[in-house]
Amino acid sequence: MAGTVMLAYYFEYTDTFNVHIQGFFCHDNAYTKPYLGPEESSAIPPAILYAVVTGVPALVITVTESVLFLLQYVSEDLDNREKIIVMGDCCYLNPLVRRTFRFLGVYAFGLFATDIFVNAGQVVTGNLSPYFLTVCKPNYTALGCQQVVRFINQQEACTGNEDDILHARKSFPSKEAAISVYAALYVAMYITCSVKAKGTRLAKPVLSLGLICLALLTGINRVVEYRNHWSDVISGFIIGGAIAVFMVVCVVKNFKGKPLLGEIPPEESVSSGPMITQPRMEHTMEKYIASQVFKHNFMWVIF
Repeated sequence: MAGTVMLAYYFEYTDTFNVHIQGFFCHDNAYTKPYLGPEESSAIPPAILYAVVTGVPALVITVTESVLFLLQYVSEDLDNREKIIVMGDCCYLNPLVRRTFRFLGVYAFGLFATDIFVNAGQVVTGNLSPYFLTVCKPNYTALGCQQVVRFINQQEACTGNEDDILHARKSFPSKEAAISVYAALYVAMYITCSVKAKGTRLAKPVLSLGLICLALLTGINRVVEYRNHWSDVISGFIIGGAIAVFMVVCVVKNFKGKPLLGEIPPEESVSSGPMITQPRMEHTMEKYIASQVFKHNFMWVIF
């Protein structure tokens, strides 16, 4: 977890990894879309998106696990159930806390992994956003693009704001699409696999499909605002969905952990070693009396 957090930090807030400089053709219509302002002016700004993908899963998992624990707490015979799970030799965790932290920890790891995958793709490819030429503001006269269409691959060709240009070179894949689908799919699979109460047969698919629909709308909004291409959004959906499925199926095993209130384990034997049955040693006098009685009876039968 610490490694993924550090790697995500270096991708996001440092220039350790240089973005690939991809060239462009003069007056390419694919990159001349209008620039609608920074990400904060979007219909789904990053602050709201990050708050939703971190807060909603944490709230849903915590509340659901608490409700399931309370239901089992009330319905089961607690005299025959364990209340704690031993973790090592020194730590004791309530099963509610253990399951909640496990599911949230796996979710957080997958979220950072999704961010790393997306940032790596953006740095390696350096694909241009639909509004790249709008913020690049190349000097076509100096570049010789007045008479013929030329391919420009010079980093100094742009005269616009450097921060906007750098951000416009990170289009593929779409980070917003990837993390939104990852969060929606993880929570949807959690609700489907964990909630087994009666009367939720229709509620579970409604909630799950609603979350996935919001994630799809997030990706569509990126295309509508000319911040990403369709290929960027679709690739983000694939990355986020693949990581979510992997985490649920292979890591948390479809959320089929130990029950919140498991059976009491059998008590340990008082003796550390195996019990050995010692043979009964008869007294010498008892053996002598028994032999004399047998001899007397035997002689009486003969005579």
